[in-house]
Amino acid sequence: MEPRLNFLAQPTAGKALKHLMTAGALLRESALPAATQELVSLRVSQINGCAACIDMHTKEATAAGETALRLHLVAAWREATVFTEAERAALALAEQGTRTADAGEGVSDEVWEQAAKHYDEEQLTALVLLVGFMNLANRMNIITRQPAGDYQPGQLQH
Repeated sequence: MEPRLNFLAQPTAGKALKHLMTAGALLRESALPAATQELVSLRVSQINGCAACIDMHTKEATAAGETALRLHLVAAWREATVFTEAERAALALAEQGTRTADAGEGVSDEVWEQAAKHYDEEQLTALVLLVGFMNLANRMNIITRQPAGDYQPGQLQH
């Protein structure tokens, strides 16, 4: 599959993506645990059907030491016993934050309260920003049909 656009070849997109990549780097450095970040990024990408981001976050998580079992079970996290209560709360928030049109009310108070039990305000802020960031990245990649399969861990990190 050929992508519809090469973002990096376009001056405006190149400038905007530089800022987006900086935002992504800041999120990676946040107090939100790295494993949680990768699980959330993967789950949001699965929901949205973004193959490029699924490729990226599966490989980044693996390079960071995540197990294949947990990565395979992210799509069915509710029934899986391999996630912590904190990770489950983050995944629930990520799902409702991604499926806003389906949820009607957005993120429910119950889901928010569960996340707030496990993460402080700084971590919650990073989690909300990450969900929004991943939805933006997914949509850009899907609209322009960015291909998956060739990503190398660390490729987009500066």
